[in-house]
Amino acid sequence: MANHPEPANHPDPIDPKEAIGVERSQLPRHIAIIMDGNGRWAQSRGLPRIRGHEEGAKTVRSIVTRCARLGVEVLTLYSFSHENWNRPTEEVDFLMGLYGQYLISERSEIVDNNIQFVHLGSRSGLPQSVLEQMDITKEASKNNSGLKLCLALNYGSRREIVDAVRSIAADVRDGALAENEISEQIISNALYSRGLPDPDLLIRTAGERRISNFLLWQISYAEIFVSNICWPDFSSEHLDDAIRDFAGRERRFGALEPADHVT
Repeated sequence: MANHPEPANHPDPIDPKEAIGVERSQLPRHIAIIMDGNGRWAQSRGLPRIRGHEEGAKTVRSIVTRCARLGVEVLTLYSFSHENWNRPTEEVDFLMGLYGQYLISERSEIVDNNIQFVHLGSRSGLPQSVLEQMDITKEASKNNSGLKLCLALNYGSRREIVDAVRSIAADVRDGALAENEISEQIISNALYSRGLPDPDLLIRTAGERRISNFLLWQISYAEIFVSNICWPDFSSEHLDDAIRDFAGRERRFGALEPADHVT
């Protein structure tokens, strides 16, 4: 008889209504986070910047766990942008090593807690060691049906859009797609994030109010929440605050509120 893998465990679910006062129907399906402030957190304590990145990695685990337990469908974390290659070589090398180690140390947690790992970004330029660990984690978790954890690593939204345009142009050139068939959905399907719902809630930590080339197409109608807390200090309680704020907003997607209509 063939051996079959044990089914993945599910993280202990929590009722968002009881835990944070939000109905399940009010939860954002997709939360995207720009994890900012690791370096500032360290420097404010007289520590090297890499210590901030180490502490930030610990925060990732708590936020991933919280989202999984609440029942959020997708969590996308902006981990390393194309522009980040311009940082000092020693910091970049440390970050690449940290990503590889994270994928190794957290793999069992990802698999056992029914989380599916997804990479958003370009593979080009990433160290082979990181690519190998990403591929192993992706394969090990591909059948999981819970939270989709998307690591935006070596990601830049403008490059993503350029890659999508090139792909669509090739389809038109090859006769697989007519020019007048190009639509918003065709473009969405050519992005790195194909198959994922667009983010409902974008969180940026450390008080910055920039988008920083992150999911420019996908966040067209996302609600934005800025926290003054640096990422290493961003807790599940801060996440809960952001979700409550989101749940209290009126999302109109360009339409008017009923009271705004002229009668």
